[in-house]
Amino acid sequence: MESRRLPSSSSSEKKLKRREILEKKKAIDQLIKAAYAQNDHLDYFPPFRHFQRNGVCVHLESGRGDKLSSSEKHYIQNLLKVNMEGPYGSEWPTEEKVKRREMVAPEARYIFVREGKPPNASATEDKAPIVGFVHYRFTLEEEVPVLYVYELQLEPRLQRKGLGKFLMQLIELIARKNCMGAVVLTVQKTNLLAMNFYLSKLRYIISSISPSRVDPLTRVDKSYEILCKVVDQEYKTVLEESG
Repeated sequence: MESRRLPSSSSSEKKLKRREILEKKKAIDQLIKAAYAQNDHLDYFPPFRHFQRNGVCVHLESGRGDKLSSSEKHYIQNLLKVNMEGPYGSEWPTEEKVKRREMVAPEARYIFVREGKPPNASATEDKAPIVGFVHYRFTLEEEVPVLYVYELQLEPRLQRKGLGKFLMQLIELIARKNCMGAVVLTVQKTNLLAMNFYLSKLRYIISSISPSRVDPLTRVDKSYEILCKVVDQEYKTVLEESG
């Protein structure tokens, strides 16, 4: 009589582990899909639709990369050139082409900063001029769902007025609301003002996935750092701590 071989405990454990990994991946994919399904992330945070401080009076409006008007595209390109050509230096011509493609991607989400107070709901006048924007996306970094800030750009006259901090506070709220693990962004090392803004004022850290921490020997070859702020402590060891 043949004896039926029972599955080993290690085999069962591996199958269970695989199932857990697949279920977690499916749950994360659903989180990101749900985040993109929302029409306007500002709807959850009405107080953040308006900023009036330090001589600045603006209102915020949501947008999408695949629904940008020609004037919005033109504005984004111009402001990027004004603010980023210096920090990128000789890399700018190549980087500018990359940013133009990223700008209109279907997954690109925007917060536009427009001059003045929010318009009356029944008003029909033209939209107020844009004076800055945030471009962000929901994506995966090391299997962690994150809100990735591609751009935070303000006209020079509006910088150092508290508006950038206000916008990043809003971004962090959006990340939490959508159950993201962290807010992540990339900063050019030569952009000293931006590095100081994120590291000192907003308490972001250089992430464990940043080139200078992944392989310290090659950090001199990379012109950027990846910064992060964990909003879900479950992912702290993945994005903040080197193995």
